[in-house]
Amino acid sequence: METPLKITFQDIESSESIEALIREKVVKLEHLYGRITGCRVAVQRQRARGHQGHLFEIHVEVVVPGRPEIVVSRDPGRDRAHEDVRVAIRDAFDAAGRRLQDHVRRRGGITKEHEAPPHGRISQVFHTKDHGFIRATGGEDVYFHRNAVVGAEFDDLAVGTEVRYAVAEGESAQGPQATTVTPVGKHHLLD
Repeated sequence: METPLKITFQDIESSESIEALIREKVVKLEHLYGRITGCRVAVQRQRARGHQGHLFEIHVEVVVPGRPEIVVSRDPGRDRAHEDVRVAIRDAFDAAGRRLQDHVRRRGGITKEHEAPPHGRISQVFHTKDHGFIRATGGEDVYFHRNAVVGAEFDDLAVGTEVRYAVAEGESAQGPQATTVTPVGKHHLLD
């Protein structure tokens, strides 16, 4: 993505686990359509309406070239399943995925093959300082924060772990910065 993922929480405290889940869902959307240029997600807890638990409303905006944003707002209505924020997020991203697939079909089913996400290996990891560095296949070091790790626990990462990552446009004070870092299994090979 050209613009880093933006996640906001309304009437609910932010949560690293919820942010990680949202990042995983965005990575899946990027696999559906590799030309996503931006994504914004809002998680909102609604006030209880005639029942005991709070319901969650999820708002997802996906920016793609050549069309207005793809917007999905999952108002839970009376769906008690949306008392679980994870279920509400799943449903919202499922709907966003369907809309994205519709966009691809409308474009005539022709999509450009996108490059595989960059790969590298963890070259340094500072568990007590919540960050590390990835050595890209080209030899460049890419900074990442623990909140960028998807599909694994930051504390389980070790030097040499193979990862896929996405880099934010522009650089941080530490140089290029990864917005998502996903460890890959042994079936993935690095160039």
